[in-house]
Amino acid sequence: MRHAILGAGGVGGFVGAVLAGAGEQVRLLLRSESIAGYPAALSLESPLGNVTAPVEPARALDSDVDVLWVTTKATQLEAALSAVPDAALARMVVPLLNGVDHVAQLRAMFGNERVVPGTIAGELERTAPGRIVVRSPFVRFAFATAGAQHLAPVAEILTRFGCTCRFDTDELTMLWRKLVMLAPMALNTTAAGRSVGDLWADPEWARRFEAATREACAVAAALGAKVDAEEIVRMLRGFPGSLRSSMQKDVAAGRPPELDAIAGPILRGGARYGIPVPVTAGLVAMIEGKR
Repeated sequence: MRHAILGAGGVGGFVGAVLAGAGEQVRLLLRSESIAGYPAALSLESPLGNVTAPVEPARALDSDVDVLWVTTKATQLEAALSAVPDAALARMVVPLLNGVDHVAQLRAMFGNERVVPGTIAGELERTAPGRIVVRSPFVRFAFATAGAQHLAPVAEILTRFGCTCRFDTDELTMLWRKLVMLAPMALNTTAAGRSVGDLWADPEWARRFEAATREACAVAAALGAKVDAEEIVRMLRGFPGSLRSSMQKDVAAGRPPELDAIAGPILRGGARYGIPVPVTAGLVAMIEGKR
């Protein structure tokens, strides 16, 4: 299959390296200022295995691809889409962004049927151009069932590499199930500047972490997503203690955090349904104070 990846960070680099390592054709869509000197191969180091595989750096999508993977930061999505001048060149579009609002934006551009939302969980980091490091002991994917037939070979490649893959019939629940775990983790680790394990070990931060999780789950449930707050809290308590969020790393590096993509749906959903979300709002205020 032919793949193009829009967003060559930790997530896009991981997907590209694993697919290219399995013999798939992979094109990385890069900004003009990034393409000069960019390596013609991706190098991946992970607990699941190491890969170095050739890819094709390019400024824009100018030929047909079977799958366009959209893996940018939410803050960079609109600008990045200029690298796809003709939406018809992508047979299928699979976004792996944080949040939920990007799905409607991409469907407005590519059409409802061609956009198959997905999620990814794991700590993946680009340490240098073309070099990706996975710091979590797992990488988990979920894709909407609408793409099952087309993406089955991709899921097989990812599974062989050691990832967990599933196809989900309930798109809303799939997207919100990730968000109700990501948002409390990202907001708390960023506000505190500490790892997940440090937060759970601190009674005050542990209460804040759990309260933010319950707020997110209440909003998700009001929207119709099937999430269980008790289960989500247990899962978050089971995360590796050393885990740090990408938002935490962005703020530490002086990059703009994905606050609207990650916290925005919870704040707006809370206002819409009259659900109090004071802890989430307070964490957002703490993070904005760091910028």
